[in-house]
Amino acid sequence: MKIIYYSQHIWGVGHVFRTLEISKALTGHEVVLVTGGDRVDAPMPDHVREFRLPVIMTDRNPKDLVATDNEMSLEQTHQKRKQMLRDIYVDESPDVLMVEFYPFGRNAFRFELDPLLESIRNRELPESFVVSSLRDILVEKVDIHLYEPRVIRKLNRFFDALLVHADPVLVKLDETFGRMDEIDIPVAYTGFVAPRPEAGAGPGLRKMLGIKDAEKLIVVSSGGGKAGAPLVEAVLKAFPRLGIYDCCHLYIFTGPYMSEEDFERVYRYSDKRIKISRFTTDFLSYLAAADLSVSMGGYNTCMNLLTSGVTALVWPFSYDREQGIRARRLARRGVLRVLEDTDLGPEKLADLMEKALTEKNGSVARIDLEGAAHTADWLMKHAVKFKVPKI
Repeated sequence: MKIIYYSQHIWGVGHVFRTLEISKALTGHEVVLVTGGDRVDAPMPDHVREFRLPVIMTDRNPKDLVATDNEMSLEQTHQKRKQMLRDIYVDESPDVLMVEFYPFGRNAFRFELDPLLESIRNRELPESFVVSSLRDILVEKVDIHLYEPRVIRKLNRFFDALLVHADPVLVKLDETFGRMDEIDIPVAYTGFVAPRPEAGAGPGLRKMLGIKDAEKLIVVSSGGGKAGAPLVEAVLKAFPRLGIYDCCHLYIFTGPYMSEEDFERVYRYSDKRIKISRFTTDFLSYLAAADLSVSMGGYNTCMNLLTSGVTALVWPFSYDREQGIRARRLARRGVLRVLEDTDLGPEKLADLMEKALTEKNGSVARIDLEGAAHTADWLMKHAVKFKVPKI
């Protein structure tokens, strides 16, 4: 089976890695991954080929989209991407088209998605089974009276199924989308997409880093990095105030998209106990090796915390409700502690970090973390069954 998987990230890196993890689970099939955000340094499995559309990303304001190729305007970039996407679809003629996040989000990319989906539905292009691939929680909308009917209209018109990458035991889509009863296509919860660290990765990394058993490793991360500077700076100011500072090591991953100005400012804190870099492809191993994680609360980060089992303090992004809902649900289960803005003062944060280093996490046994495998299984079982022409 050949699958085209369209994934557009514009702010962080969570969409990239969730899509890639699902693609990895589709082993034995040919996956054509179509991306349109800044390049992320991540290895591709042998069965996955990536096509990169001209890049569109947000500026520092999440609502401002910009084309990063200075030789093309945003409108020119739109036209080139639209044609490229159509050409890829025609050349590959897939059995399945997976579209990540749309039509629930990425409405700014309707210029390239709607014409493709309309042509597939009208049979102007080769037929395929079209699936919307969606995370657990939607951000709030100020125009919900316009937003939800638009989503329903496009979902029922263009798509054959909706896969929600969550476990309803923790959170249901209808908590952030009010018209579930108007969805006419099959809806399936796959469980959370949650990669696991390799066996022995934690102890192996500690040995490689020269961190002794009696010493403490604290790992700090801020997702893509655009909104992470306040958290990183707060930890850097709190770290020297730890009563056990002399036996602690601090590794910080700012995120690939932290501004150069912010990165240079925090990088000045580097010393023999503080290591700062933008990104690592081995992040799960660092979490498996860590005694404490301090992070933001994106989907992928939270799943990494669960599979690694590390004690965690999480500061949710406050621009919208998504990270806060997820982090607080997990906090109720005792698997992490939520940091409020008022907790980021040096003395308070140092106290919370030191306390967390002596605590154990709760159990996550009832949360389904096999979303990638379940997605692959669902597609193999249903992609043909539900392929019903639409009027």
